[in-house]
Amino acid sequence: MAYLELLLKWGRKVNLTAILNPEECVTRHFGESLYLSRQLRLEGSLLDIGSGAGFPGLALKIAFPELAVTLLEPVAKKRAFLKEVARVCGFDRVDVRTDRLEDYCSSPDRPLHDFATARAVGQVPGLANDALLSLSDGGRLCLWLGVDQFTGLGQATPGIAWQEPVQIPLSRNRLICIGRKLNSQENRPNKSD
Repeated sequence: MAYLELLLKWGRKVNLTAILNPEECVTRHFGESLYLSRQLRLEGSLLDIGSGAGFPGLALKIAFPELAVTLLEPVAKKRAFLKEVARVCGFDRVDVRTDRLEDYCSSPDRPLHDFATARAVGQVPGLANDALLSLSDGGRLCLWLGVDQFTGLGQATPGIAWQEPVQIPLSRNRLICIGRKLNSQENRPNKSD
């Protein structure tokens, strides 16, 4: 409730989300983010790409309080909001960073994560391939996409084994797409190709 109250309060002043109706915030932002917890148990560390108002990263922290969460958000006002939510909600092990994904992944001292998430992002194949650099072998990439964004994603991301997308309840065209980073031997081309 504290997170929702902050979202509504800050949302009137800072462009965090177009949705400011409390019921719709619960359904679209919290509900869609937390729906992943029905598919996977998140343990270890999570990298949330383009966190915005903290969805899905901070919402998943509610479901998995032991999860270490790194939030990538280049917009200063949104970073301030994310830090305030973490403080007010008493979240520990939350790191809010200014980096864009490509900068974060090019850093030689970046940690490898068990999970990476992104919601409401564009240029999906490029994002997915960049996100692989931040995942440990076998790590999971979880994307909230429109049906049309998933089409052809498998061919554009050869380092990821995608499972069948999960339809988001109350939506006809939104999916959660979960892929596993292949290790170097799995990713090696077949010699007969």
